[in-house]
Amino acid sequence: MDVRVLLTGATGHIGGRLLRRFEQAGRPVRCLVRQPVRLGPTRSTTEVVQGDCLDEETLDHAMAGIDTAYYLVHSMAAGRDFADADRRAAENFARASARAGVRRIVYLGGLTDAAESRSRHLERRAQTGDALRASGVPVVEFRAGIVVGAGSLSFEMIQALVERLPVMICPRWIATLTQPIAIDDVLAYLEAALDLPEGARGVFEIGGPDVLSYGEMMRQYARLRGLRRLLLPVPVLTPRLSGLWLALVTPTQARVGRALVEGLKSATVVRSTAAHETFRIEPTPLRDAFLKAINEGSTERMKTDTRAVVVDVPQALAFAPVRRIGGATGWYFGHLLWSVRGWLDRCLGGIGMTRGRRDPESCVVGDVIDGWTVETYEPDRLLRLSADIKLPGRGWLEFEVTPVGAMRSRIRQTATFDPRGLLGRAYWYLSLPLHAVMFRGMLARIARRAVDAAASDAPDVFTYRSIMIGQAADVFRWHERPEALLDLLPSRRFVRIERRTGGLRDGGSVAFSIGIGPLRMRWEARHDGYCLGERFCDEQIRGPFRIWRHTHRFVAVGTEQTLYEDRVEYALPGGRGIARLARPVVRLLLARMFARRHQIVRAAFADARDAALRRRVVMPGVTSVERLRVAR
Repeated sequence: MDVRVLLTGATGHIGGRLLRRFEQAGRPVRCLVRQPVRLGPTRSTTEVVQGDCLDEETLDHAMAGIDTAYYLVHSMAAGRDFADADRRAAENFARASARAGVRRIVYLGGLTDAAESRSRHLERRAQTGDALRASGVPVVEFRAGIVVGAGSLSFEMIQALVERLPVMICPRWIATLTQPIAIDDVLAYLEAALDLPEGARGVFEIGGPDVLSYGEMMRQYARLRGLRRLLLPVPVLTPRLSGLWLALVTPTQARVGRALVEGLKSATVVRSTAAHETFRIEPTPLRDAFLKAINEGSTERMKTDTRAVVVDVPQALAFAPVRRIGGATGWYFGHLLWSVRGWLDRCLGGIGMTRGRRDPESCVVGDVIDGWTVETYEPDRLLRLSADIKLPGRGWLEFEVTPVGAMRSRIRQTATFDPRGLLGRAYWYLSLPLHAVMFRGMLARIARRAVDAAASDAPDVFTYRSIMIGQAADVFRWHERPEALLDLLPSRRFVRIERRTGGLRDGGSVAFSIGIGPLRMRWEARHDGYCLGERFCDEQIRGPFRIWRHTHRFVAVGTEQTLYEDRVEYALPGGRGIARLARPVVRLLLARMFARRHQIVRAAFADARDAALRRRVVMPGVTSVERLRVAR
């Protein structure tokens, strides 16, 4: 593998993302890491070598054959001597690069103003760049302020403050101007350094298009998260006290927090246009960078409550109680608690839990189910609901059914919550005991319904078969005609087509009304299981049967015949006694109905065959006597 790029800091926030960017582009890269086990899985284009910039002897092997070396390491968490460690590591790296003949070093430093007093942290970052340049190897140094991206320490500091503190007593640095940059833009600059001409070097200040204060950044983040925050600037908190204060409320280490805060007293604004003129990278607006970072970091914010149960029923029967949830069916457990929750929601100006549902037996994405909206629906497998009721955050309730063997299924229930601010977190933890009762009871009732339905209401099966003269593809196409449904109706006087959409393909549907005059019953079916030339299915979603699933199969027999099969799984409403009494009548009616349908299809193909025969015999050179004999 021809490796020309060396990457340090691949286990960090910037370096890790840059490595994935190189791997996606198929670029060979060598990673220098102290603990290779922390790097995780890599692609075949990536080589991992063990080494430490503080141990110069380990760098020579890593530098062999390298054109461009990325220096993306720092020692902020190393203790009070982190500045000295940074200097020694940079000097070692620079000397090893010169010995190996490296053509360019790329370094990411901190944005600052030389005319103002620098913090100790920013001063050492600038000295690191000087140490790299002292070797004589051309250095491309990018200087950035706050990097906005999930996992960035500076972004996480702002995020934690806004999320956790409704009222913030802020020091004077809250008015300091800064020019934040999106993480994707930083990566674009770092990658673009590979395309610079031979010998190119320089310091490039990089930032986004927005220049604003730290206070304005926090307010903008709060608006995007729907939070109300009060910022009270006071002149009494020194940077050291600010660092200690941040350590109490942010997930970053106290030492790192203090080092970052010390740099907030100086404006970090781009004053040079060299980066824009050299690289022509269009910066991302802060709002877009915030939104992407918020979405990418949602998995860390999300709170989940998951439980599962295994039932001895097939997947479709296990999912049946799930798809009927809400509306007239209810939520299976804690009806009084659900009613109280809906009443509280209406008192707060919400929609409550009384919207019902469009259809009691099925749903589609976008359907309303009481205080929820269907976000994802996969028949017999997945139902994901997003909460529409008032919450200090966003909530979801998901049910997933997966097969465990042929006759067993696992029903997994997951409640997910994305809290907004301190109130959202408090709401989640205070609700956990209630969730433990309600959601556990709900899942138990769903499992019991599925088992009871399988034990007492197993569908009956009726099958009718016959042989047709005609190719299977032709018989299938005959059923796809818009007129075929009218041809197959048992009686157009009693059965009327009210609506038809989508044909026989998956998702298509048809609605009938059956009866005389105003006394009519509605029957709706949805198509699925479509396989061109072989089968299609229709399943009742509203009608006289409790279960009705009709499968049409077309199997070629030889070259000119077709096995035509109708298979119906059905169950009547009511108990076992009613089903036992009605079974002979239902099967007799089904036999007569399908016998007539098969006769209609058989006659259609017989007529088509006779017409084709007549067309073949009416040819030039055939006498009228011969034509008459053939016709007879």
